Amino acid sequence: MLRNAVLLLLIMDAFAQPAPKHYTCVRASPPMRIDGRLNDAAWRKAPWTDDFVDIQGAGHPRPRYRTRVKMLWDDEYFYVGAELAEPQVWATLTEHDSVIFHDNDFEVFLNPSGDGRNYFEFEINALNTGWDLFLPKPYREGGSADNSWEIPGLRTAVHVNGTLNDARDRDRGWSVEMAFPWAAFAARAPVKRPSSGDQWRVNFSRVEWRTSIEGGKYVKAPHLAEDNWVWSPQGLINMHVPERWGWVEFAGSGN
Repeated sequence: MLRNAVLLLLIMDAFAQPAPKHYTCVRASPPMRIDGRLNDAAWRKAPWTDDFVDIQGAGHPRPRYRTRVKMLWDDEYFYVGAELAEPQVWATLTEHDSVIFHDNDFEVFLNPSGDGRNYFEFEINALNTGWDLFLPKPYREGGSADNSWEIPGLRTAVHVNGTLNDARDRDRGWSVEMAFPWAAFAARAPVKRPSSGDQWRVNFSRVEWRTSIEGGKYVKAPHLAEDNWVWSPQGLINMHVPERWGWVEFAGSGN
């Protein structure tokens, strides 16, 4: 009887979860210039993702500011371009591998195997400061983050549409470009460049803090947790549930 009840709960939970998002990632036409602006001709071929939603999904408040992403790939790199609307662009962390989500940030989660094991995380703020991590398995299963993993050959750039860390004016937002080399993952997992039709588990997150301006400086609202906005909703406040990430399919001819 108990076994049947547990099984029923698992089935109900599966049906209650939001369906994972899907994205078709087309091939890039070289050259790709990584300057944070997303204005290369190649980006025009790439569709935008749906706008980000609250990490918990339906029934929760719509994000205050728009976030969306494009993706491309070629023989050398997986490209991610993100556009983040933001009336006040600020960032404080300048040291690599700082806990970047203590600032407003943009985050990338990659699970090439699609099985929830051996996945990669990268976070970046508006100062172009990054934090790269590798997890052999999720925290809830006893996994621990490997901060010693670095991304050799990673290329990133940020463009601020406004003025960074200047509370006297109103900004429009910031955009990010990233180029992840396929070869960068091999130090931690047997990851190869995908072929056309292959799929990876992928998700993106944006951390946004509520702030006020005091004495010309940005001050986080006390006692308020950060907002978590994502591409493919998780159904709970936890990015480290890879089985609820979206699917990215690599399309077009490749070697």
